[in-house]
Amino acid sequence: MASELAVRERLRRAGQEHLLRFCAELAPGPRAALLAELAPLEPDALREHCRRAAAFRARPPGPPAGLAARLQPLPAERVGSAPRGDPDARRRWEEEGFHQIALGKVAVLLLAGGQGTRLGVSYPKGMYQVGLPSQKTLYQLQAERIRRVEQLAGQRYGTRCVVPWYIMTSEFTLRPTAEFFQEHDFFHLDPKNVIMFEQRMLPAVGFDGRAILERKDKVAMAPDGNGGLYCALADHQILEDMERRGVEFVHVYCVDNILVRLADPLFIGFCVCQAADCGTKVVQKAYPEEPVGVVCQVDGVPQVVEYSEMDLEAMRLRGPDGDLLFGAGNICNHFFTRAFLQRVTRECEPLLQPHVAVKKVPYVDEEGNPVKPLEPNGIKMEKFVFDVFQFATNFVAFEVQREEEFSPLKNGDSAARDSPATARRALLWQHYRWALQAGARFLDTHGAPLPEQPSLLDGEEPPAICEISPLVSCSGEGLEMYLRGREFRSPLILDEKKARALQL
Repeated sequence: MASELAVRERLRRAGQEHLLRFCAELAPGPRAALLAELAPLEPDALREHCRRAAAFRARPPGPPAGLAARLQPLPAERVGSAPRGDPDARRRWEEEGFHQIALGKVAVLLLAGGQGTRLGVSYPKGMYQVGLPSQKTLYQLQAERIRRVEQLAGQRYGTRCVVPWYIMTSEFTLRPTAEFFQEHDFFHLDPKNVIMFEQRMLPAVGFDGRAILERKDKVAMAPDGNGGLYCALADHQILEDMERRGVEFVHVYCVDNILVRLADPLFIGFCVCQAADCGTKVVQKAYPEEPVGVVCQVDGVPQVVEYSEMDLEAMRLRGPDGDLLFGAGNICNHFFTRAFLQRVTRECEPLLQPHVAVKKVPYVDEEGNPVKPLEPNGIKMEKFVFDVFQFATNFVAFEVQREEEFSPLKNGDSAARDSPATARRALLWQHYRWALQAGARFLDTHGAPLPEQPSLLDGEEPPAICEISPLVSCSGEGLEMYLRGREFRSPLILDEKKARALQL
C-alpha cells in the first residue's frame, strides 16, 4: 500500500492536496481506506480531470452554436428495420444470427453500474422486481432469455450453445450483484460463463476545480459512465477472455430495459450480413420533443445527439414520408465486433470527450462538518458508451418496435413515465399480444370472451394478466403448440411446468 507521504506528493502534483487535510486525525482503519482510495489516482490524469470539470462548468447552456446545420439523418442504406423490413431479409438475418450463436461467436455485455437510487432503493437495478405475477427480477428475466436463445440456437444446429454474459458493475454494485447471483445459483447458467468486472470511479469536482471530500475519510466518487466500458475492458482483460472463447460479436445493453432481447439473432444477423463493425437499435420517437438522444450524423459522422443539444426546429423536421427526420431514438442497445472494441480500447478511448452532470454532492466543510447541499455544488464527469460510433468504419442502425423492445425502468412508483408500473404494464401487454397471436382466447370473470384485438390506451392495463416465462418463449416464438384454440381465465402464468401440462 502506498505511504501517506507518497500519496500526499502525488496529490500535491495534481493540485488536490486538500483531500488529506483531515488525515492526521483519522483512526488507522479510516486513514488506510482513504489512502487506498487515493493511491490509484494518477496525478496528471487527476489534474486534467479537475481542470476539464471546471472548464465545462463555464460553457453556456443550450444547443451548441451551429450544430443544427451540421445534422443529417443516417443514410437509408445503413438502416434496417424489424417492423418494416422485407420478410425474406428478416429470415436471412435471423438465421445468420442463430448461426453465429451456434458457432459460439456471440456474447452479451450488460452495463449494470447504476444503483436504484431513483427507484427509491439502495441496491442495484437488476435486483429490482416490478411486480410481475412471477416476482422475477430484471436479472432473472435476462438470465432466462440467454438460456432460451442458447436453447433455440442449439436446436437449430444440433449443438450445445453458450452465450457468455459479461456484466460491468461499479464499486457500488459489484458485491451485491455477485452475492445475488450466487444466492440464486446464477439462475441455472454456468458460473464460468457469467463474468463480472468493475468500471473505474472518478472524483466529483467542485465548481472551483477541487475534488470534493464527502467525508473526512472518503472522496466523493462516481462511476465514469457507461462509456467507462472501454477502460474497464482493458483493465480486466475482458477482450482477451472473449478471444480465448472465440467470441467475435458482442451485444451490449443497459440493465433497466425490461423488454430487452438478449443476443437478439435478428439484430446480430443484420449487423453481420451488413459487415458492420458497430451498430445500434433505435425506436421511432413518440413525439418530436421526446427527451431521448437521436442517432444521426454530424458532419457525416455517426453519433448520438442528446435532446438537450437539439433545437426545437430540428426536432420537428419531417421527411417526404412524414416521419421525423431526426426520429431514430437511442435505446442503449448496441452491436460491436470484438475487433472494433480492441481498436477502441487501444487507440480511440483517449479521444472520447467526457459529459458533464451538475449534481448536489454531499461534502465536509473546512471544520469537517458534513453538509448536504440544497443546490447543485459539484460536477460529475462521465463518458457514454455510444460515443465510439464516430470511430466505426461501417456503422448501421436497426429500427425495432418500441412496444416490443423498449420500456426502461428509471423512476419511482409515483412517476408517470419509465416507472415500475409502466415497465410491468409493457411486459404484460406484450405477453397478452403474443398469446392472442398464438391463437389463445381469454375469458372475463363471468366466462364471456374478451376482445381479441383490444385497443391499447396509454396507462391502461391489459384485459387479462398473461405472463410468459422467457424459458418458454423469449420473443413470442413457439407459443402455438401451447395456446392455439384454448381458452384461459386471467391470470395465465405460462412457465415451463404449465407449458408441459398444456402439451399433454
